[in-house]
Amino acid sequence: MELVGRLHLNAGKSYPNVFIRILEDTSNAQLWAIAGLVVVYALIRFVEAYGLWRARRWAAWLAAVSGALYVPFELYELSGGFSWIKLAALAANLAVVAFMVLSLRSRSTGPPARSGS
Repeated sequence: MELVGRLHLNAGKSYPNVFIRILEDTSNAQLWAIAGLVVVYALIRFVEAYGLWRARRWAAWLAAVSGALYVPFELYELSGGFSWIKLAALAANLAVVAFMVLSLRSRSTGPPARSGS
């Protein structure tokens, strides 16, 4: 249950239902703002995924920076009380950030890209 809550998969929470609530109350500006932020966040993640799929350097930077932004929040959550889920989330996020940083470093020290045909 804690994992479901941490991943925001609980359908009973208000944010996952924001699009259904918009259909019920189309004049609520706050719901529209939340829905807009959700769409922008999803678009950024899709662009990042596309860039990583196509091995673009900017996407590796985006993944490293955006993953690193979560670390202070995860540390704060862990300071409030230990749980294996919190520790696993922090470890997984640090692993992703480390992988992206190592990927960026190996690209900068690797052989130069060939141009031409």
